[in-house]
Amino acid sequence: MLTKLPEALDRLAPWALAAFRVVVGFLFFCHGASTLFAWFAEPHGGSTAAFGAWPSWWAGAIEVVGGALIILGWGTRTAAFLGSGAMAVAYFWKHQGNGLLPLQNDGDSAALFCWALLLLVFTGPGALALSSLTKPRRTPEPADADAPQPAAPVLTG
Repeated sequence: MLTKLPEALDRLAPWALAAFRVVVGFLFFCHGASTLFAWFAEPHGGSTAAFGAWPSWWAGAIEVVGGALIILGWGTRTAAFLGSGAMAVAYFWKHQGNGLLPLQNDGDSAALFCWALLLLVFTGPGALALSSLTKPRRTPEPADADAPQPAAPVLTG
């Protein structure tokens, strides 16, 4: 039974990645919605960011738009890359000066978002992504029986 566990986990990996993407995207969206609209929770500092105010309004806009795109799985890698960079800037610009570690400088969420979003840059959206509806599906080309088959690699050493 345990010998089949890795195979089962491999089959479920795209779905687990999709769940990860949706949760991270939703949390990212919530942070931005709080900053821009005071939705879900009172924003840091007690008031919403003024339109165009640097950097709070721009960070909130990246979080709302990027979070929504990540939830939907549309442009996931691009949105995650931009969001990850924004969180790295937020961490080093706002939090790092208050202590070495995220636990000391209240930068836990910025650090976690930075790394979670960077992971999505490399993994992509997983299952149930809108981008999969617009991508042409790859169909393997039929093998030509007369074509020479590549030789197996030879290990030397």
